[in-house]
Amino acid sequence: MRDIHHTIAMETAIVPALLSADGTPVEVDLQGYDAAEVVLSIGPGGISFTEDNKIEFILSHSLDGVTYTPVTAGDLDGLEGDIEGGVILSLTEEKPEASMLCLGYVGALRYLKLSAVFSGTHAEGTAVSAVVIKGRPNLA
Repeated sequence: MRDIHHTIAMETAIVPALLSADGTPVEVDLQGYDAAEVVLSIGPGGISFTEDNKIEFILSHSLDGVTYTPVTAGDLDGLEGDIEGGVILSLTEEKPEASMLCLGYVGALRYLKLSAVFSGTHAEGTAVSAVVIKGRPNLA
């Protein structure tokens, strides 16, 4: 059987919107699941991104849902190279097309938060959304 519907759950990490400023990150609770995939969708850039006018996507995790720390490269599958401060993607150059980034979370902590952090001036918004797909449920 090819059913996946009954073995996954999805939670919104960034509500789909045209963003031009930081928002409040959504807490995703992984309790009851042994796997997670972060799926980030980004539309064409609303501005010409530069080192000064950029968006950084920061993934953090927590054991207790109170104290969050940035993820490291060892917590993720699908990301090449090292990461600093939990930055999984930094938009610093022109982005004329939509794109998607999918990363497997292999860390051991229960909670995740994905933040879109804006630097500089963003007169025009950029379409952004993200979900966390939770898989391998603990079926007791």
